[in-house]
Amino acid sequence: MWAPYDTLGSNKSNKPNRKAVLIYTPRTQTPPDSSRETRASLLSRLLHQVESPSAYLSLVVLAALVLRLVVVFFVVHDSSHTVNDNNFGWESWEMGWTARSIFLGKGFSSPFLPQTGPTALVPPLYPYLIAFSFKLFGFWTSAAAAAVLSFNAVCSALTCIPLFLLVRNTLNERVGRIVALAWAIYPFAIYFSASRVWDYALTGLLFTTCLLIAQSVHLRSAWAWLGFGLLYGVAVLSNPSITTLLPVFLLIAIIKMHSARKPWLKKTALALVGFVLVCTPWQIRNYRVMHANFFIRDGFALEAYAGNNGDTTASNSAFAHPASNPVEMEKYQTMGEIAYMQQKHDLFIAFMKQHPGFVAVATVRRIVRFWLGYWSFSPSYLKYEPFDLPNVPFCMFLCFFVYKGLRRWWKQDRKAVVPYLMAMAIFPLPYYLTHSSMDYRQPLEPMMILLVSIGLFGTAPAWEPATETDSEEDLDDEFVLA
Repeated sequence: MWAPYDTLGSNKSNKPNRKAVLIYTPRTQTPPDSSRETRASLLSRLLHQVESPSAYLSLVVLAALVLRLVVVFFVVHDSSHTVNDNNFGWESWEMGWTARSIFLGKGFSSPFLPQTGPTALVPPLYPYLIAFSFKLFGFWTSAAAAAVLSFNAVCSALTCIPLFLLVRNTLNERVGRIVALAWAIYPFAIYFSASRVWDYALTGLLFTTCLLIAQSVHLRSAWAWLGFGLLYGVAVLSNPSITTLLPVFLLIAIIKMHSARKPWLKKTALALVGFVLVCTPWQIRNYRVMHANFFIRDGFALEAYAGNNGDTTASNSAFAHPASNPVEMEKYQTMGEIAYMQQKHDLFIAFMKQHPGFVAVATVRRIVRFWLGYWSFSPSYLKYEPFDLPNVPFCMFLCFFVYKGLRRWWKQDRKAVVPYLMAMAIFPLPYYLTHSSMDYRQPLEPMMILLVSIGLFGTAPAWEPATETDSEEDLDDEFVLA
């Protein structure tokens, strides 16, 4: 604080002398809060009940799996969601219907309930996995649904492992243990993996593993770089939305190679070769079967039109989709998928040109929805999305501590934080332009939980209870004007 002080001693008039000096006074620490010490002690004991990192991680993965399988049990026993064409397809949307066509020997086709011919509306990996479950456990059976959801649960639980290793390698084991445990009990990770027949958990596992490899591939041989490219290609076949982050991951490795003064060009090229080797067969299939050039899937125009057509009752207008509008379904069947998507592309572009203000406002709303889960307070909307409002405070909590985690880590190691900042900035861009929902950010959620854990518990290798309030920790040391 600023305090007047007479540098020449007091005078008869008791007025302070005009000459003054600036005296540095370090901020004094307040006594530790006993309640914080207690919480710190409890958490520390919990994290170190098992000293062996491998044993601890095994227990966390097991706990995560049990939590998810319990949810799977209750979901599968709600037979209305699992055992008939329409409802199983509704739970898995285009994924389930495409898997049905694969199982019936009609190839990768018909992403909606009617038989409509070849498709590239969804990426290939997950529908083939669903079709495989049909072959093993029966077509549209509860056993098949249980198998798919259990596979999701396993993928989500296993994500604890690359998260732990990633944090242990870049920070320390204590934070790694916290992050692994946080992911095990994270509600959205449990919900989306154990109740949705979709690629969320599989993509999250593959994506987090790719990030782990990118952080250490600079220490490995050329074969590791090839393996990284191959694995990232598999991840993209699960969810092409993560393609935009491949340059970010490669940049991480390149910077590390450059810092170590090692040649990086050939190894980077080898990683790209691996990626191309995995993705090219599907590109060839699309060109031969769909007679068009696009990367992995062709549904972007439909999604863009669904979010930019003048209707704001929901972020994703139901009337714009063939699955929920018979008129659109008739157009889709009559025109064929490629011509139908071209029409949606033209409508989307025309709407953007005619209504730029609407698109700008809608984009801001989509950004808010992506991160906070909020779209509308309309009773008619909340009737169909009753969990939107309860999700908002929880999402605000997450976003605040993501910010806190980024800030804390930035002060300690800026280079380590840059990939996370870039991922948060780049990955959501297509959803800002089309339509958004919290389930679309699932590939980012492991990163988010990592940052939330750092925001809540810091980066110290051993627990040190805080002695200042959050508002005090970021203030500079005080100066006294004397």
